[in-house]
Amino acid sequence: MTRIGYARVSTTDQDTAVQVAALRAAGCDVIRQEQASGTTTAGRPELATVLDFLRPGYTLVVTRIDRLARSVSDLQQIVKTIRDKGASLQATEQPIDTSTAAGKAFFDMLGVFAEFETNLRRERQMEGIAKAKAEGVYKGRKPVLDAVEVRRLAADGMGATEISRRLGCGRASVYRLIGNRGAPDCAEK
Repeated sequence: MTRIGYARVSTTDQDTAVQVAALRAAGCDVIRQEQASGTTTAGRPELATVLDFLRPGYTLVVTRIDRLARSVSDLQQIVKTIRDKGASLQATEQPIDTSTAAGKAFFDMLGVFAEFETNLRRERQMEGIAKAKAEGVYKGRKPVLDAVEVRRLAADGMGATEISRRLGCGRASVYRLIGNRGAPDCAEK
């Protein structure tokens, strides 16, 4: 039986070394690792590689299920992919083994809690931003587009497409600044 390990951290100041050591101790010869958010499966090429590589009888091993995903729907889709390939999922730090009924049930419960934790974190972040705005501390992102320059180039007869190319901004932002249609995709200086 082939055991493939997958390790993931969210930020550059984190390290996969502890996960990799646990996966090696669990008998994984092949271990893929990456630094990416667990809130989505998009932009995670190592996870995609592992899922593509699975064959009947293989086991995907992680230290905890939140290393795979932090949403119940993403976790369920990953497990469906694993099952469809005739493989199973195990976690070294949690009693998860999708080849058993108890392991499947525990997996589903942990998935709910992982998503709950992500939602709580997002709510706390939004509360903090609202408080900072109320106190006048939070000003939003810094401007990246010089409105005076946009208006000068437009006055010189340059079109919105050329202005947006020259300044590295979307045409909608140019139109907004010169008084025409469009929605912003760059902030104004």
